[in-house]
Amino acid sequence: MTPGQSRRFLIADDYATIRKGLRQILLNEFPSAIIEEVTNAEDLLKRAVLEEWDVVISDISMPGRSGLEILQEVRLDHPTLPFLMLSAHSEDQYAVRVLKAGASGYLKKESAPEELIRAVNQLILGKKYFPPSIAEKLVVTLHRDAAKMPHEYLSDREFEFFKLLAAGKSVAEIGENNLLSASAVSTYRARIMIKMNLKNNAALTLYAIEHELLT
Repeated sequence: MTPGQSRRFLIADDYATIRKGLRQILLNEFPSAIIEEVTNAEDLLKRAVLEEWDVVISDISMPGRSGLEILQEVRLDHPTLPFLMLSAHSEDQYAVRVLKAGASGYLKKESAPEELIRAVNQLILGKKYFPPSIAEKLVVTLHRDAAKMPHEYLSDREFEFFKLLAAGKSVAEIGENNLLSASAVSTYRARIMIKMNLKNNAALTLYAIEHELLT
């Protein structure tokens, strides 16, 4: 950032009170900051990709697609964009998923303002930030998970759909054959991509072939 240039932050949350609170916390620390807001997943994706930001702060649960799914798409074009995910859910439920999805940091919404600023400053420096209360648990979990293959984390239903997608079946075909809507199948597909850290159906097919999972 050049001298005199203001920090740029993008806040994504569908609750106005949350956005207002985050804005005020940021302005207290960065008085000259440029802070923009979006209220849904599609606007988050569009603005995160097309504009430059010092840090993007997003709720995990967004109207439409989830914040994690948007994060994975943003990572295709901006692999190093600092992305701080927020959630009202417990750290144990989401911290590992957030890290694996490519987030730079994670906080519960109820975290103190000081911790939010600490996290933002870490991200600006190009570092990651996860609460000290779960840092050790993340290390242990990731070390344990390293011994398992990505597809082993799929549920039985997800693994079934993974094989169908990898075999070239469309979302519409899978939905019709399983009495599900295309939207429901798309949700399964998004979960599979997140769990396996893959970008598209071609990557699914290649993975399945390499690990002999199509037989």
